Amino acid sequence: MNDLETREIEYFVAVAEELHFGRAAARLSIAQPALSKAVQRIESRLGVQLLVRSSRHVSLSPAGEALLHHGRHALNAVSAAAEAARRAGAPEAHLRLVIKPGGDANLLSGILAAYARQPDARRVDVLFGGATDRADHVRDGRADLALLYAPFDDLTGLDHRTLLVEGRVAILPRGHRLAARKELRMADLEGETLPRWKGVPDGGSGPEIADVAQMTQLIVLGRTIAVLPRSSVEPAHPGLVHRPVTDAPPSRMVIAWSQLDHRPLVASFVEAAVSASRATPSPAPPGE
Repeated sequence: MNDLETREIEYFVAVAEELHFGRAAARLSIAQPALSKAVQRIESRLGVQLLVRSSRHVSLSPAGEALLHHGRHALNAVSAAAEAARRAGAPEAHLRLVIKPGGDANLLSGILAAYARQPDARRVDVLFGGATDRADHVRDGRADLALLYAPFDDLTGLDHRTLLVEGRVAILPRGHRLAARKELRMADLEGETLPRWKGVPDGGSGPEIADVAQMTQLIVLGRTIAVLPRSSVEPAHPGLVHRPVTDAPPSRMVIAWSQLDHRPLVASFVEAAVSASRATPSPAPPGE
């Protein structure tokens, strides 16, 4: 029998994310030898090697990459099922919306006001997530809805509606070789160092960053540049310049919710968000 238990998947995901048995064991609050034996049992049961081990290094095999990807979604689904049951049994349901700090393109106030005018409006709790984990908040039930950016955020398992379509800008230090240009093309940025967002495997080759504040500081220091949606870089930092990248694919801000969540109160909020976004003028291009 090849079925895995939820706890076994949790064990493997911890090791796969940490790539270190000691750190994973501490994270799970179990003994390292027990964790190592648990992963070996999983490999034996599946008949594949999940981890490539050496005396000083642990990496994922192709089978391990596949189990990590699907295992994360499986854990999210279990958590979401439990949270859905709690919400269904709650006497007064309310909504939880997760956003990135400063990542609402100035739409949130209008969205909340439009929803408050709905006859079935409920309380809305605004939660703050990181640059890369807001979709997981919805998938695992910590939030009901999220403001996300496509194609940057992973929309797997989520339904969504577009609120805003906007161009991208290059964020450069003032002394950069391209800072005097009025606009740029992607070819102009070839060879430049781009940051790696924490938790995103296929990122740039530059320093790892967890939020926009870290990114801004590193750009000011000349360690990296970035190409981001126009609204996400407002207000402008005095040490930086923003230049439109005319041939970069546009980004879309979306309101997203679980594909399994068909509650009327969620649909009501989504419709209010779409209506409010259409009534809000597009943001002006950022200044220097």
